[in-house]
Order: sequence, then C-alpha cells, then structure tokens
Amino acid sequence: MKKQTSIKKVKRANTNDSVALHATPKQKTSYNPWSMSIYVYWFIILFFIAATFYILGRSHGVLDHRVPLNDNAVVTEEVLMQAPDYYESGKAKLIAGEIEDAIVDLTAAIDSGEATDELFILRGEAYMQSASFGNALNDFNMAIDMNPSSSVAYYDRALLNTRLDDYNAALNDINNALAVRATNDQDVLQLRDLYAKRGQLNLWLKNWEGAIADYTNSLARPDGVVNPSVYAERAEAYTAIGDYAAAINDYSAAVRVISEQIQGAETSAERELMSSNAMSYFEKSAALNLQLGNMEASRSDLESALTIAAALNDSESVERLQGLIADMNQ
Repeated sequence: MKKQTSIKKVKRANTNDSVALHATPKQKTSYNPWSMSIYVYWFIILFFIAATFYILGRSHGVLDHRVPLNDNAVVTEEVLMQAPDYYESGKAKLIAGEIEDAIVDLTAAIDSGEATDELFILRGEAYMQSASFGNALNDFNMAIDMNPSSSVAYYDRALLNTRLDDYNAALNDINNALAVRATNDQDVLQLRDLYAKRGQLNLWLKNWEGAIADYTNSLARPDGVVNPSVYAERAEAYTAIGDYAAAINDYSAAVRVISEQIQGAETSAERELMSSNAMSYFEKSAALNLQLGNMEASRSDLESALTIAAALNDSESVERLQGLIADMNQ
C-alpha cells in the first residue's frame, strides 16, 4: 500500500518535469501585449475618435457662421475676423482705392448684425466710387434712417444726387447737412465746404444771387483751405448778372491762390491741372476785359495764358491764343 503511494508520487513528479522540459523559452521569458484586456484597447480607440470629431466640430463651428466653404477649406486669420476687423479693413481698402475689396469687407461687417450708420456711409461711398449708384443711394438712405443727425450722410447723398443730375434733391440734402452742422461745433464737416457746395448747386440751378451769397460765405470762413474754384465759380455768377468787374477780380484771386498753392502740389499731374485752370481763368478774364474795353488788360491776360500754354506744351491752346493776340494787334 505504501509502495503504490510512492509510485503515484513519482509519476506526478515526472509529469511535472515533462511540462517544464517542453515549455518554450518564449513562454518562460516573453511578455505578450495582447494579454492586456481588450477593453483597454477599445477605450483608447474610442477616445481618439471622439477627440477627432470634437476638433472637426469646432472647426466647422467657426467656418459655418461665416461663409460656406468646400471640403478643402482651411481656417485662416481672415475667416476668424470679427465685425470691427472688417470695418477697419474695409475703411483702409477704401482709402487705398481698393474699392471692390472694400465693399466685400464692409458688407461682411454689416452682415455680422452690428451695422452702424457709419458702416452704411462707408459702403455707400465705395458703391458711389464704383458707379453703383442705386446701391449707394440705398446705403445713404439707410444711414440717415439710422441716424438723422448724420451730416456726413446728407452730404454724401448730396454728392450722389449731384452725379445723378438731381440738383434740387442735392440742394435739400446740403440744407439738411447745414442744419445738423449748426447744432454741432465738433462736426467733421467744415462750413466752408458746405457753403461752397451749396453755392455750386445754386450756380447750376441759375440762382445767381444765391450762389454769390454762398460762395462769399464760404470764403469768409476761417476753417479749411481756400479752393480757387470757389473764386472762379463766383466769377461765373457775377458774369451771369453782368458784374464784369467783380468777375475779373475773382478770376485774378483764383490765379493768385493757385500761384500760392501750386508749389505744394504732390504730383506733376496736380500741378498741370492747376496750371491749366489758371490758363483758363486768364482767358476768361481777357474776354471780360475786352467787353469793358480794357484792351491792354485783355492783351496782358491773353499773354499770361499763352505763357502757361507753352509751358504745358499745349500746342492747340498756343495756336488759339496766338491767333487772339494777333487779332487784337491789328
């Protein structure tokens, strides 16, 4: 009985030894990565999927409230711009003469839901420069509806109505701008410019006395810079009522202002334009002096005009003025 028990023990020992001998080195020394729970792997995979959708969702959230983009679109600094950014960008582009780009930015600022009367004024000015007069008029009307105390909106609409040849509507807008300006000394518009513009409208409407009064009021203002055309246009009004002496004095004043300002002109094109205007004023003064019988004064004016025409290499004007002087000398 005891002997059988020993034999069983030996067999068990041999069996165990057999297992140990046939075990491979890998089983004894290596670590199997797949022994990690499968749930841990699924947790990692799901985490990355969720993170990916979160990032994509945020990206689309930024893009979708701006403009619809295609699948290849990327988030750029321009896409992330806010209404104030579009306003500043549009204003800078308008000043730089990038009219179409300015309209795009200003429209984005308006569409943001934070539109102001100033935004509509700026976009209206851009539309006016691009000859989109209907859109410009709509924007100026909107600006005035939002802020009836905006002198700039009235003034800009007056400029637009002038381009549309609706002088009465333009005159009404200038009157409104003047009324607003009278209640606000800090207004950006200068009375000199407002009276000059109203004088021009009265001139075109053949309200000679009204034009003379407005031009005189403009020239009497201390603010701003004198425009020589104000003297020249008042001279036209004086000519229309037969006051040739006053008209001659105004043409002389216009030439004097040009001679003072021409050195400050920034470009040769500006200097040429100012010189051409002076030539025209001398010629008109010569015609008035001839009407008054002032032959020497008339000849002097024509010679001054001829000198300018020669300096400008304006051969056509040179030939015409030489002919007029020759006729006077006969």
